[in-house]
Amino acid sequence: MIDYIEGHTLLINKPLQWTSFDVVKKIRNTLRIALQVKKIKVGHAGTLDPLADGLLIVCTGKLTKRINEFQAQEKEYTAEFTLGATTPSFDLETEVNETFEYNHITEDMLKTTAESLTGNILQKPPIYSAIKQDGKRLYEYARKGDYVKIKERMVHVSKFELVKVEMPKIHVKIVCSKGTYIRSLAQTFGKTLNSGAHLSQLTRTRIGKFALSQAIDIQEFIDSFSLTNNPATEH
Repeated sequence: MIDYIEGHTLLINKPLQWTSFDVVKKIRNTLRIALQVKKIKVGHAGTLDPLADGLLIVCTGKLTKRINEFQAQEKEYTAEFTLGATTPSFDLETEVNETFEYNHITEDMLKTTAESLTGNILQKPPIYSAIKQDGKRLYEYARKGDYVKIKERMVHVSKFELVKVEMPKIHVKIVCSKGTYIRSLAQTFGKTLNSGAHLSQLTRTRIGKFALSQAIDIQEFIDSFSLTNNPATEH
């Protein structure tokens, strides 16, 4: 039997349209009912946006103390960039606001650009992000239409591999440090090519030694407690 109160690490395949907190809430409610307890600590190690899927590490009980350790580990993603268009959020959360030519872009240019975005790079997080600046989340400024100068920060990209090119779609694999925004990489990628780009698909495939292939679906976790039809565990 797994002792979730003492502490356990769950590898969850986060579904599209769910926030990372939705997953935490679902797991917490499921455990609270199954274990017949009023409270249980549950937290995730590294946010995935609602429009991204893939590996989410969830810790319970005393193992929530390891969340910072897991967050600091190297991460791997597969992603799709769409060239020729930008969005304010750098992904599909917002509508296209500008379009650009991309017929001048060659595969050699794509490779050179990917190489230029490898190693230690200064990155500006998206305005539609949960990072706090001057006491407010950046997305709070964005939704009000307020201008804010976003601070750049150093991140490390150890791999930026072109997997498949189907213009204007570019499929890539990226291995990077904590705090790297793949959306921002997509935006910079397009700008460097004298065009535009936005992130159109993202899957997290690895965190440190943990792989997406080891993860379970949230429904599989719920079914293990035979609580599928319990309204208290609904999303």
